[in-house]
Amino acid sequence: MPSIYDLKSRFQNLLRPLLKSLVRSGITANQVTLTAMLGSIAYGLWLWLDSSRPLAWLLLPLFLFLRMALNAIDGMLAREFGQQSRLGGILNEVGDVVSDAALYLPFAALSTHPVLVVLAVLLALLTEFVGVLGPALGAPRRYDGPMGKSDRAFWYGAFALLVGLMPTAAAYADWLFGLTALLMLLTVFNRARAILKESRHV
Repeated sequence: MPSIYDLKSRFQNLLRPLLKSLVRSGITANQVTLTAMLGSIAYGLWLWLDSSRPLAWLLLPLFLFLRMALNAIDGMLAREFGQQSRLGGILNEVGDVVSDAALYLPFAALSTHPVLVVLAVLLALLTEFVGVLGPALGAPRRYDGPMGKSDRAFWYGAFALLVGLMPTAAAYADWLFGLTALLMLLTVFNRARAILKESRHV
């Protein structure tokens, strides 16, 4: 199914001119990955502690965009400048799920049913877990939608912006996280089905 992830190659082309400058500065893919994860944890803590004020919510879309850029950059540094490593692979996958949890759990402060936010975050982790099973089963890493990492960043970032501009919009948090939880279930199904279809062991 369609996903914002389909635009990744175009986004990477916009970032590519930065790569040589980063390499000349001695910056590595693993450093970029760790920066994105630690920055996400720090931002999530700010959101949780300052959830009643609009500024943290208003700036979240910008941070999510920065995180997406860092995630693209670390992959390009690894592939195009010979920085691929087993440690980098672990950091990349762990960093994604830790960052998602850190940035999205604070939405529970806006929800009248925080369990929906927790459920959505757990399903986000499950989508990435199923996606990464692909190589272990003889299939590619799966990024199928409709609610992959980039899609979550778009919708949760848009909602955060709306809450920052109009705090009463927080009343719709339950609807958003309930709907995205359902879409993540569909995402898990789509990724598992694609893996089974492409796996050499089936």
